[in-house]
Amino acid sequence: MFSIFLSSWMWGQQLQVPKVLSNITYDENGVLNFVSPKTGAKAPLVDNKRFITADNILVNPVGTETGIKFDFNNKDFWGTMYYGMYTEQKVKYPQPVFFRKSEKIKNGVVEVNLKALSGKFDIAGYEHRGMMKIGYRIVDKNGKIIYDGKINISGKGPFKTALSIVEGPFVNMQTDKSAVISFNTNFPTAAYVEVNGQKYKSSGVMMGNMKGDLHHEIKVDGLEPDTEYEYTVVYGEQKESYSFKTNPRKGSRKPFVFAFTSDSRAGSGGGERNKYGTNAYIIKKMAAVALAKGADFFQFTGDMINGYSDNIAETRLEYKNWKRTVEPFWHYIPFYTAPGNHEVVTRKFDDGTLYMLSLDRFPYARESGERVYSDEFVNFKNGPTSEDGSKYDPDKNGKDFPPYSETAYYYAYGNLAMVVMNSNYWYTTKTQKIPEISGNVHGYIMDNQLQWLKETLKKLDADPDIDHIIVTIHTPAFPNGGHSGDDMWYGGNNKVRPYVAGKPVKKGIIERRDEFLDLLINGSEKVVAVLSGDEHNYSRMKLTAETPIYPANWNKKKIKITRPLWQIINGSSGAPYYGQEKLPWSGSVEKFSTQYALMLFYVDGNKITLEVVNPDTLEEIEKVVLKE
Repeated sequence: MFSIFLSSWMWGQQLQVPKVLSNITYDENGVLNFVSPKTGAKAPLVDNKRFITADNILVNPVGTETGIKFDFNNKDFWGTMYYGMYTEQKVKYPQPVFFRKSEKIKNGVVEVNLKALSGKFDIAGYEHRGMMKIGYRIVDKNGKIIYDGKINISGKGPFKTALSIVEGPFVNMQTDKSAVISFNTNFPTAAYVEVNGQKYKSSGVMMGNMKGDLHHEIKVDGLEPDTEYEYTVVYGEQKESYSFKTNPRKGSRKPFVFAFTSDSRAGSGGGERNKYGTNAYIIKKMAAVALAKGADFFQFTGDMINGYSDNIAETRLEYKNWKRTVEPFWHYIPFYTAPGNHEVVTRKFDDGTLYMLSLDRFPYARESGERVYSDEFVNFKNGPTSEDGSKYDPDKNGKDFPPYSETAYYYAYGNLAMVVMNSNYWYTTKTQKIPEISGNVHGYIMDNQLQWLKETLKKLDADPDIDHIIVTIHTPAFPNGGHSGDDMWYGGNNKVRPYVAGKPVKKGIIERRDEFLDLLINGSEKVVAVLSGDEHNYSRMKLTAETPIYPANWNKKKIKITRPLWQIINGSSGAPYYGQEKLPWSGSVEKFSTQYALMLFYVDGNKITLEVVNPDTLEEIEKVVLKE
């Protein structure tokens, strides 16, 4: 990795600085700088070049007489490639079985001898079919896993790279009458999904700047509620079949199960605990146990990856590792996701500190963390649009803020609605620098999203088919272990708040926390719990009128807590753990654990029961009734 300062000639034209930021200007050399209004010191914009990105790692191999060859076009890239076949037998959760041998990556090139996978090793049946699917793992010279890929290969020798689904298929945006099947292919193709003899077609559109990676989203509709359907993805001469079950009819009181967790970014311990950005070791177990327990959908809210990168293609590679890890299970049930602070994609100004001064990457419409996230995931599109037009917008006629897109939304399953929020929108990473450069702080819900939440809860409360509402947001209102210095608390410092175009917003972090809680408690009769992450542990807390929630000498308005509300934090999916801290509300914390924790909610009419298990050991951490 190396850094270079970015001048305007490198871009062809100057980057336009969004009006919502402050003290960012070009100097006489055409270099974009943050200029401190206090000291006049310049922090130039930098570009951190990296080789390990989706653009460089996701390459199509070329066929040879005896196998395939990968060329990563980097003579300094050395490592190891592990490889193996997918069986031709029908299995529910297909995964490759690695061969006993591996090949060395030398000077950025590696050749794989597929003819060695013959005879008793030919579990793909390529010797009689002339076709195989292989899985491969790229590991660098230090033993770090970079990427797990899959590819179709045709021939018996010589061999040829064939049209392949290299990511997916995934079940998304499921309702009682429809679902969206998404997947990526390595070559352009007009693929389709077949259900009950009906073909649903894809346009086959190129996705972003990914090399050879094409993205398909195909809506399958006109279905019956609570019905299992086999679906077949047909691409070229290839096909893959899986199944999904539509949601129960809206308002159904039929029992169902859903899973929840967050914070699966890379952990310590080596191996699959750090598959370039994600703890694949435990998140795969989370997904497997969820399906074994009968989960109908999985909600994952934030810090999926290491992130914090100013390289979009590096961020995409980390997302792809997360998706490939849970892919065998995502074939069958929806995985709904939302970003946390680690999903930010940045522009960095070199202020002399280790992590530099980082803020949401602009131009926002094309390169923001929100845009990159929405390109990589397929979520419902019924959330807020942006913070444009809000009270603090410096240009009511322009587009000055990032899009929320698929980072905030809601959906229903049976008699439950899930409202998914984004607590790291337009995020600037150094809180103390926000008054100078502008941006949003970690955990602050801005005005338009709060208004959207108010309107959404009102609509769901009035819906007779919805009995329960759960709100999920990455950043908890009441941190308990690891984040007492931020989240919606900041050590009790209400002065913390966003700045827009150099001006502070009216409400501080604790005041905004209270407005958020007021909507959940007093603005709705149906909100049962708020599910969060960020802290790498599990805690269950009951917020009541007796719970102390304010700093000493608080002289502002206090929220009236008219009924109990559960706050459940579960950031136990592999990120490095945090122990419990002593905070004003600690007496209301009924359970705290640093084990890996998968939450399973059993919804049966008016009753909701929570079971929490360690997916690594299958130990039950607790089982409790949340609502009778």
